[in-house]
Amino acid sequence: MDAELLQFLLVGTLVGMYLLAMLYLRRQPLSLGRYTFWGLFALLVPALGPFLVIAASRPDGRQRHSSRLIRR
Repeated sequence: MDAELLQFLLVGTLVGMYLLAMLYLRRQPLSLGRYTFWGLFALLVPALGPFLVIAASRPDGRQRHSSRLIRR
């Protein structure tokens, strides 16, 4: 697979998820303000996910290990 195909699949998946969310919200009795809030929320969460993961990771790239060494 080349990069263009993967990019197309990623964008297609995001658009599909957004459309499904909007169709679900259409059936709910919401005001225009709440409908707009949930629509923006559905758009921003997938877009902000990678940035939140990068921000939450350690800057030096090392992972913390919670396991302790057992001495015998």
